[in-house]
Amino acid sequence: MVDLGNYNELEIAREVDFGVYLTSEDGDILLPRKYIPEGAKVGDKVRVFVYRDSEDRVIATNLTPYATVREFACLTCKDSTPFGAFLDWGLEKDLLVPLHNQKEKMRPGHKYCVYIYLDETSDRIVGTTKLGKYLHNEDAGTDLTENQEVDLLVAGFTEIGIKVIINNSYMGMLYKNEVFQELRMGDKVKGYIKALRPDDKIDVTLRAPGTTGQGESSDAADKILGVLQKAKGYLPLSDSSSPDDIYRIMGMSKKTFKKAIGSLYKAGKIEIAEDHIRLPSDEEQV
Repeated sequence: MVDLGNYNELEIAREVDFGVYLTSEDGDILLPRKYIPEGAKVGDKVRVFVYRDSEDRVIATNLTPYATVREFACLTCKDSTPFGAFLDWGLEKDLLVPLHNQKEKMRPGHKYCVYIYLDETSDRIVGTTKLGKYLHNEDAGTDLTENQEVDLLVAGFTEIGIKVIINNSYMGMLYKNEVFQELRMGDKVKGYIKALRPDDKIDVTLRAPGTTGQGESSDAADKILGVLQKAKGYLPLSDSSSPDDIYRIMGMSKKTFKKAIGSLYKAGKIEIAEDHIRLPSDEEQV
């Protein structure tokens, strides 16, 4: 049986002017000529992605979608209609997210985290932003352990941190004050389980177990220098600033901030005043 919305190994049964037909238990499937692998001939098996085209016919392609059925992905909305939105997922036909599958009405140009599945009623591949039923945090303890390396998909941002999909199965949180690199919606990174909480929430970190705080301080220092450069060399923060102000502007704890600016000051990379830090002028760096 063909796995609709996924990759299949199918044999080329016959050739026609506009492509080749692949044999399957569900009947022959067209692979248009422009997608035929170079040198492929009748009798060969080819690896193809199978989905429905704009006329709702089952069709094959050698294009690679951004995600397959049973996967989470962050995709850009191309169009929104009264019955649903269409997202770019790397194929000629866009992915439909029906209106009833939208947590909030989708807007063109915006990126959304969706789960892709095969709708049993219509036998169509669709997406949904209502992710809850496809996340299984209550079962995380049977699969995850603290300090375990995991795959993370950046799925959204909150006031306290970054929401991530863990191993395509669980929702976790990366706390803002522990992230010292720029992350964007849809980024895929390696991380580590920090804590499996009794309330089924999962804390994750980007720092490998056993590493010292020196790496964190170095990352924080790089972030501070980057912010200073964007702010024309001046930042209204110092080691006497409140923890709330430091967290609001820099997204890190006061302890991490003080340690980082201390190392930058010793290296001669910044000047520290009572109410601000700044980059030295060109003359001061000579």
